[in-house]
Amino acid sequence: MHIEFRHLRTIKAIHQEGGLARAADLLNITQSALSHQIKGLEDQAGVELFLRRSKPMKLSAAGLRLLRLADQVLPQVEAMQAEFSALRDGNTGRMYIAIECHACFEWLFPVLEGLRKNWADVDVDIRPGLAFDALPALQKEEVDLVISSDPEDLPGIDFIELFDYKPVFVASAQHPLAEKAFVDAADFVGQTLITYPVDKTRLDIFNQLLIPAGVEPARIRQVELTAVILLLVASNRGVSVLPDWVVREVKYSSDYVTRPLTSKGVTRRLYAAIRSEDRDKPYMQELIRLAKVEARRLQQQ
Repeated sequence: MHIEFRHLRTIKAIHQEGGLARAADLLNITQSALSHQIKGLEDQAGVELFLRRSKPMKLSAAGLRLLRLADQVLPQVEAMQAEFSALRDGNTGRMYIAIECHACFEWLFPVLEGLRKNWADVDVDIRPGLAFDALPALQKEEVDLVISSDPEDLPGIDFIELFDYKPVFVASAQHPLAEKAFVDAADFVGQTLITYPVDKTRLDIFNQLLIPAGVEPARIRQVELTAVILLLVASNRGVSVLPDWVVREVKYSSDYVTRPLTSKGVTRRLYAAIRSEDRDKPYMQELIRLAKVEARRLQQQ
């Protein structure tokens, strides 16, 4: 027996309306087409589905069994259609984010909190992009957005500008380099440089300053947490280079000094990398908008 969704809707409509004419109006088909559909269904089943002599028209025992099936299946189908509609309209979906910037958690969490309040049906997850190749994962649809400062020319991938930031030198107020107005690559010779546990080629201090100058610090100490990096710096156990939004609070502390890299300073730009087909999704646009708003807020502090 071949049962289609339209058969289930027909059974439910006739039971609800109590007659062919009203059911046909509800289903927006002609009464003759509805009668033909019922006849075909009964021929398949080999039993009558309706007690035709009763008024209003009633379901037979076999018809009631089919009605129970309709009551189970149709709500699930309607829920799935609503879900697909929401996906198509960009009102729900998945937002798996990979971060190629260890310090980005400092501003990203308020952004995600804002997104959660208005887009509760969007499934959000964060996957540290430093543990895998984030951009290839974006192309393979394993993640949906990558926070990166290194745009690439990749087919089907858009890099949307979020905001500019400055990598800033941070040291103890007692450190000899505290007397300088700015630091150059040569100032890192003999220093203990405290960094996040990331390959040095992916750190601003190396790819923007030290590697081009051919300079290597005396020691690199890798630390996972920003708070611990700052604690070690304040204890004069090394120096660090962090994004300006991270040092916005400590730059006013008497325990630290913050200085620009080089006399002109170094400016970097952060991007949201997304698949081109996702660019117009409302929740994706909202996340990017919130990210820019949060960045402006931090920079004004």
